[in-house]
Amino acid sequence: MAAKGYRMENLSVGYGSRVVVSGITAQVLPGEILVLLGENGAGKSTLLKTAAGLLEPIGGDLWLNEVRLSEMNAAQRAVKMSVLLSERSDAGQMTCREIVEMGRYPYTGRFGILGEKDHEIVDRAMAATDTSDLSGTDYGKISDGQRQRVRLARSIAQEPEVLLLDEPTVYLDIRYQAQFMRLLRTLCREREMAAIVSMHEVGMALASADRLLCLKDGSVYASGTAQELAESGCLPGLYGVEMETLDPEYGPELADYLRQSFGIGRQ
Repeated sequence: MAAKGYRMENLSVGYGSRVVVSGITAQVLPGEILVLLGENGAGKSTLLKTAAGLLEPIGGDLWLNEVRLSEMNAAQRAVKMSVLLSERSDAGQMTCREIVEMGRYPYTGRFGILGEKDHEIVDRAMAATDTSDLSGTDYGKISDGQRQRVRLARSIAQEPEVLLLDEPTVYLDIRYQAQFMRLLRTLCREREMAAIVSMHEVGMALASADRLLCLKDGSVYASGTAQELAESGCLPGLYGVEMETLDPEYGPELADYLRQSFGIGRQ
């Protein structure tokens, strides 16, 4: 029986019969953030898409609470899980509120008509992400940082148990990266959501993650809490660099700075 939260058991992921990463076992509990780290091509996005149900596992099991993901249909997954991919998309002339309202579509039936309860949930999601003042603004005319908060509001409006985010800070400078991760941490804690996040920014990951899963050469290179990984000295090897290159520019010292300056530390 799987424990509460989201769990990967001896998972192998890839495309068709081509395995990209194998032997993955990890768990993220409600309220926690699991960050995926690794070089480009290490399999972070492949793992995330598999965890989201967008790709079929090549081997192993995925569990959401006590239910195998393979036993859930698409409608059930849409209610339980929300996916925020990194690709920039053309939202046409949609307003920010209309983007957030899309998070309610799994509940509204085939016509997508929102009821009073749905509108209240959208209001709360926008308030929680500080996007209420953007409600009537054209989504295409706001900044990257604002777009990420609007997209997070859409995911929150979906009321998921699990959030899966692929490189959510990739287009943001360090200030807005920190703001986004602090907001994500707060929402996960308050709403008891589990989050799985792929990232490139090592310092940001160490500052904000409850635990990390590091991928390299088709397998799990290291896993554990941020403190365990920082103290182990394994991170430079993950990226094939010397300690002086990774630290302090990207490593534990930056994580300490981010925790102290932006208040996104683990609590």
